[in-house]
Parts: sequence; structure tokens; C-alpha cells
Amino acid sequence: MPKIYRSNLTKKDISNKIHSNIGLSNTYTKIIAEDLILILKNLIKTGKLNILNFGTFKSIKKKARLGRNPKNKKTYKISARKTITFTASKKLIKKINSFNE
Repeated sequence: MPKIYRSNLTKKDISNKIHSNIGLSNTYTKIIAEDLILILKNLIKTGKLNILNFGTFKSIKKKARLGRNPKNKKTYKISARKTITFTASKKLIKKINSFNE
């Protein structure tokens, strides 16, 4: 599968997209963009992001393995990669389950 390359985003681009989609002031969207970048830097540095009463995002490494296409039964090598997992907090799970009652 070929890699898809995207152009670089700047803080100003992020700020403008938030401003145009949500309608918040430019000053406030600049603060949001800076906070978002700080959060992402922390996630990269520690490999973990915990949001109180919401859940935890973790960066994990998956090993290379063999996979199989169920349609044609061919096996393929799935390369090693990094991915993100999410674990919901107990409070979030409780709230979601209370909607079903």
C-alpha cells in the first residue's frame, strides 16, 4: 500500500480551520491550537494521554505478523507498526450504560 503524503499544517492553519468550522474567535482558536500541539507533544514523549473522567489513550507497538484475506485465503505479512489504543474510564462507561436503561 503506497504511503499518502500530506502537506504540513501550521498552528495558523489549525486555528483557521477551527475558526471557520466552529465560529470561535481567532484569539481563542490560537490558544486551542497551541494546547492541542502541547497535548500531542506530551503523547509522543510519554506514549500516554490520560483525560480525567473520559479515558486513556496509549501509544503501543504491534509486532509483525501473518494475516489472511478471508475472501481469497491468501496469507500476507502485516508489518510492525505503532498504533493508539483507547481505554474508557469507569465513569464514562457508567454514563454510556445508563443511557441504555
